[in-house]
Amino acid sequence: MDSTATDRFDTSRFEASRTRLASLAYRLLGSAADAEDAVQDAFLHWQAADRRRIKVPEAWLTKVVTNLCLDRLRSAQARRERTVGAWLPEPLLDGDPMLGPADTFEQRESVSLAVLTLMERLSPLERAVYILREAFSHSHAEIAGILDITESASQQHLHRARRRITAARRQDGGETDPASARRIVEEFLAAATSGRTERLVALLTDDATAISDGAGLTEKLLRFDTPQRVAAVARAGFKPTAAKRRLAGGIPAIHYALVNGAPAILAVTGDQIVGAVTFDLTDGRIATVRGIATPARLTRLTEAWRRHEPDTPLIAQW
Repeated sequence: MDSTATDRFDTSRFEASRTRLASLAYRLLGSAADAEDAVQDAFLHWQAADRRRIKVPEAWLTKVVTNLCLDRLRSAQARRERTVGAWLPEPLLDGDPMLGPADTFEQRESVSLAVLTLMERLSPLERAVYILREAFSHSHAEIAGILDITESASQQHLHRARRRITAARRQDGGETDPASARRIVEEFLAAATSGRTERLVALLTDDATAISDGAGLTEKLLRFDTPQRVAAVARAGFKPTAAKRRLAGGIPAIHYALVNGAPAILAVTGDQIVGAVTFDLTDGRIATVRGIATPARLTRLTEAWRRHEPDTPLIAQW
């Protein structure tokens, strides 16, 4: 096989792993853009390596991508950008390959916005062990090889990660069936747009919270911590005004969607998503509302939306 044919063959071997590597990197970094960069960096490592000496390419690439992501998480820039209260994960439309694998509850949960946010409380190593074990079912022996730690250390990191995530996570009633989730979100939207505060409060859990990135106009996330405050900000946020329409670049339509496995409503102007609101549900009520409108965080979501066949909008002209 000549060198050109060898390069084509080796490139195809890398491409066969690209989706899995991007999914791993997204879980580790919480950012699709950063995940794509990490995978591209891994490809450069792959091209520069003596590939004849790599016995199991999938294992080698997993190790490279994981460690590239750990380097990013440990960087000074990441520490500045991801300070507590200033960072939300990048939302992805259901069906995006980066959300896979999604066969088990643990795999689906590991890519939820709730768990991606909670993983910010973990050390980079704890995060890596948790993802490699819970989402990709690697053995502790395999994880030890990927991270250059002992099996015992891998087990300890996993135990600490599970304990911290469990302690911080709300108790929930399991996965809500799709029809019920959509009904709850539609009721929330109807109450918010009509200004029915009492109905909004009734749809929320007693410890409901709302988090907004302020469309990127604030340095820290905006947080509201009682059902009454969440209802008030929802009522104000969903009231259309000329200023909001100017910011959105027109009159948006409001669509229902699934984002990172959770129910969501999307504000769409033309073919551009200008805002996403996601909901965590607990026992038939809304526990967390997240508002994401920073344009850079909606790039991949918009790209997926343009390939998507949307349902009839909940509100055609907001």
